Amino acid sequence: MDAIEELSQLSDSMRQAAALLADEDVDEAASSSSRRASTFLNVVALGNVGAGKSAVLNSLIGHPVLPTGENGATRSPISIDLQKDGSLSSKSIVLQIDNKSQQVSASALRHSLQDRLSKSASGKNRDEIYLKLRTSTAPPLKLIDLPGLDQRIMDDSMVSDYAERNDAILLVVVPAAQAPEISSSRALRVAKECDGESTRTIGVISKIDQAASDQKALAAVQALLLNQGPPKTADIQWVALIGQSVSIASVQSGSENSLETAWKAESESLKSILTGAPQSKLGRVALVDALAQQIRKRMKVRIPNLLSGLQGKSHIVQDELVRLGEQMVSSSEGTKALALELCREFEDKFLQHVTTGEGSGWKIVASFEGNFPNRMKQLPLERHFDINNVKRIVLEADGYQPYLISPEKGLRSLIKGVLELAKEPARLCVDEVHRVLVDIVSASANSTPGLGRYPPFKREVIAIATSALEGFKGEAKKMVVALVDMERAFVPPQHFIRLVQRRMERQRREDELKNRSSRKGHDAEQSILNRATSPQTDGQGGSLKSLKDKSSQSEKEGEGSLKVAGAEGEITAGFLLKKSVKKSDGWTKRWFVLNEKSGKLGYTKKQEERHFRGVITLEECNVEDIVEDEEPPVKDKKDKKDKKANGPDSKGSNLVFKISSKVPYKTVVKTHGTLILKAESAADKAQWISKISKIAQISRPQPRGASPDGGPTMRQSLSDGSLDTMVRRPADPEEELRWMSQEVRGYVEAVLNSLAANVPKAVVLCQVEKSKEDMLNQLYSSVSAQSAGRIEELLQEDHNVKHKRERYQKQSSLLSKLTRQLSIHDNRAAAAAASTMPNGSAGTI
Repeated sequence: MDAIEELSQLSDSMRQAAALLADEDVDEAASSSSRRASTFLNVVALGNVGAGKSAVLNSLIGHPVLPTGENGATRSPISIDLQKDGSLSSKSIVLQIDNKSQQVSASALRHSLQDRLSKSASGKNRDEIYLKLRTSTAPPLKLIDLPGLDQRIMDDSMVSDYAERNDAILLVVVPAAQAPEISSSRALRVAKECDGESTRTIGVISKIDQAASDQKALAAVQALLLNQGPPKTADIQWVALIGQSVSIASVQSGSENSLETAWKAESESLKSILTGAPQSKLGRVALVDALAQQIRKRMKVRIPNLLSGLQGKSHIVQDELVRLGEQMVSSSEGTKALALELCREFEDKFLQHVTTGEGSGWKIVASFEGNFPNRMKQLPLERHFDINNVKRIVLEADGYQPYLISPEKGLRSLIKGVLELAKEPARLCVDEVHRVLVDIVSASANSTPGLGRYPPFKREVIAIATSALEGFKGEAKKMVVALVDMERAFVPPQHFIRLVQRRMERQRREDELKNRSSRKGHDAEQSILNRATSPQTDGQGGSLKSLKDKSSQSEKEGEGSLKVAGAEGEITAGFLLKKSVKKSDGWTKRWFVLNEKSGKLGYTKKQEERHFRGVITLEECNVEDIVEDEEPPVKDKKDKKDKKANGPDSKGSNLVFKISSKVPYKTVVKTHGTLILKAESAADKAQWISKISKIAQISRPQPRGASPDGGPTMRQSLSDGSLDTMVRRPADPEEELRWMSQEVRGYVEAVLNSLAANVPKAVVLCQVEKSKEDMLNQLYSSVSAQSAGRIEELLQEDHNVKHKRERYQKQSSLLSKLTRQLSIHDNRAAAAAASTMPNGSAGTI
């Protein structure tokens, strides 16, 4: 009996553990559990009418509660929930209905059940009769007495409803007289269908005293008890009982110890009838022992899984308790300290989102790299620099055609108008970053565990941070607008100077083109005259042949060492020395290839290379002759031979020229604004400059007095007259406006690129960096300035959070208790398995 009580406690612990793992409230699960709740202590009696099921269950109860005999046949399922109460006498039975208890007698309870069963004599009533009893004689089991399997009411659905539950022990009751035909027993067949491995089946042979004279029946009973019966019965543990006659008679005698005396007398009577049967399988005590062993085996299998689940659940509960935090300190100092601690937690989360890009932090960089540059590229430059729009703006700024002399006003109006368009993308960038920062504030507050416990304080933190961000947004807008206004307010004077210089160069080029044809005719006529009047010898006594040789040598030298290819000779290639950018006095030898059709000049390190290391678009460049004070270093013998072959005159010749962009701020190749080259000979230089100039559509290389910018110096003019002469020359207004718009557009594009790089810097400085420092400082200052009462109002904990904490604290305590109890039983089971007794018994009850 003590073993059953221990198993009852263990079953309760396992039930609570299962409820915890199912995330159910243990108390609610216990109070609202159905009458047939899943438990290891359920015992379902199976058998035909007259098999003695009710008598066997009465023997377990210790009182004749269930009706027996032909008139008392069970016609509806009867469920009896037994609880042992040692304070009661062996005769007492307490019936519990809801929360009330009532002491009843066994005979009154039996007659009441018999009346209810007689009312369902039609066999159509399947309602379960439920009783909850407290006695000092019954083990804490839940006994279910089903109607006989051979009754009409018993169908497969009712049997499966009770017998197929995994935790129910199946008690197969067969009378001793039917032991020889045990293989055909329907109860045994049903048990096998529900429990194929017989891990929760116990067989009971009842009414041994009634078959004492039937030797065949006794032999069959002894074979079953020795596990020598039919194959279907070999794996089932069998117990023999007389019935309830001896036990009930002993109870009626009135002695407190009469029940135990009756059980012993029952065992002795069974030994005298079944002389060869083992004693451990005879009587009511053996039945209780068999039930305890069966229940213990099933619990032993379940305990490891429950312990593993409880450990995992314990980790989850502890994590939740850490997330929910401790209860708020009641003192004012503790309240303010808690508020500041929550602010620090929010700060950590906010900085994590901003610095690592977690959450919405990546959207800040996405705005700088995607949305803002795209908006700058989508500015309507084509519409703004349309010739009609340019004409309107310039005329409104200068009046009628004064831009031909002084274009500053028109130029400034064009620049101001287009840069005004850049303010809107800059403001949108500020607004976009502001929205991202506001989202980060909300996300950081929501992901801060402590703030989740106090919704009013979380709303206050978000409000303070958002207010600070609003101020930063206003400062950022002022900053980016100021950046645009700086570019609008000041245009470098070089643009105005270059504007005049370009127009002078264009006019001079037109003059040269007009005079070139007449100059060529005059030179040809003069050459014919000189040949006709000159003597056969030169002035130094040389012969005509020597002059011819010199002339051919000069022509050969003029041809240079360049290679020409293509159908029309449009490909020109040769070596040039390129000024090194890394070293001020360094030169590198490169192979240059000029394509006159495409207008491209490319170079490689070696002549054999297939891919250019740099390509120059000559239509966008100027070529200029410049002065170079030092000769490039002679690198190898081939260079020395070339230098020697050039003769002494090449030492003092100027072989250097420069290629630069027509539009300021633009590069020629890669990141270089200019490219300084040096030819190997004067002929090569002249040929290179001639072909490059033809593509670039500029005049011949400038003399040594030219300015580095490509325009004339203050002391020298390349025109054939003064400035007044040039101004008086007629000019096409449409052409001038078109040229002006191109010049301004190049400058504006450079400024817009600069703004695209600088506006994000201003946004980061005024918004992102200030949010990481000034916003958090304002948060601490605002919270510290609040009164203790106000902070207490803000730190009103959410009821759901409080309820969750209390629930998890209760679960944590219960988990520790259940883990400890189940671990003890698990260790005991392991020790018992290691030191099992030879007869396989786990101990007596």
